[in-house]
Amino acid sequence: MEENDRMEVIILMKGNHNMIMADHLVKTFIKNEKKNRKSEIKAVDDISLTVREGEIVGILGPNGAGKTTLLRMMSKLMRPTDGQVSIRIGAEEITDEIEIKRHIGYLSNNTKLYGRLSTRELLQMLGTIYGIREKTVEERIAQISQVLSMDAFLDNRIEKLSTGQTQRASIARCLVHDPQVYIFDEPTLGLDIISSAAIIDFMKRERERGKTVLYSTHYMEEAEYLCDRIVMIHHGRIISEGTPGELRSKTGQNSLRDIFSGLILSADGSKEGLFGNGELQDDIVSAGSGAAGGMSRQTAKREGMYDER
Repeated sequence: MEENDRMEVIILMKGNHNMIMADHLVKTFIKNEKKNRKSEIKAVDDISLTVREGEIVGILGPNGAGKTTLLRMMSKLMRPTDGQVSIRIGAEEITDEIEIKRHIGYLSNNTKLYGRLSTRELLQMLGTIYGIREKTVEERIAQISQVLSMDAFLDNRIEKLSTGQTQRASIARCLVHDPQVYIFDEPTLGLDIISSAAIIDFMKRERERGKTVLYSTHYMEEAEYLCDRIVMIHHGRIISEGTPGELRSKTGQNSLRDIFSGLILSADGSKEGLFGNGELQDDIVSAGSGAAGGMSRQTAKREGMYDER
């Protein structure tokens, strides 16, 4: 493996430090086309990002922008083509991969669960895998069930649960080991109001406990309400980032939806975007180039079929 193919993840314990940092991440896929031809797609193109302790950061972008690829790299489930991810929780360096994963709770947008198990049985099994004492696991299950309002279906088979209940079971899977960092890929997608509210309230409570939350969403109002900072990406690159207030000041727009639409138009080459703001144009002038023109929804779903470079 070449030097730039390695992803180094460092976890440090104790202290008040930045929790997770991405440094110039790049991810390139090679798409196999007809007649033995291949094309290069840069799903993530030179992204640097820091998420701090006790902070919720939202990743926003259209389909195919590179959100899922970015989150997979930051959760150490995918190696970048170039760049590095560092995770810090204090002063003691941890390099063992199994130990590193004890401190991350990752939720993908297509997590598959064991349908014949109940949520309780699933969490008990995971607690055993993580090496947690049985008494502690039962205490954690009781806490998680209360936080995510799962008492009514905790002992039902997962295959019998509704979409919202299944998503809460998926999130519970990420909590049993009490991680320091949560990385969620569209955790409220397609959920009813009650299930969405339970998940949003959970993320707010974890922030108050000093945990780090990095998540992607398509719901602008949710991001505006929940996030301390918002990172907007398009064609695999960051086109703007800041607090909701900073984004309003930068663009002169009040609605996050209008801000997002204007940024996308500007990144795609509109002369003035929706804002006519020179400072904003400087921020995003390079976002539309060098990223292979972005990926479609279908392409993003087929990422696993590509050869990696």
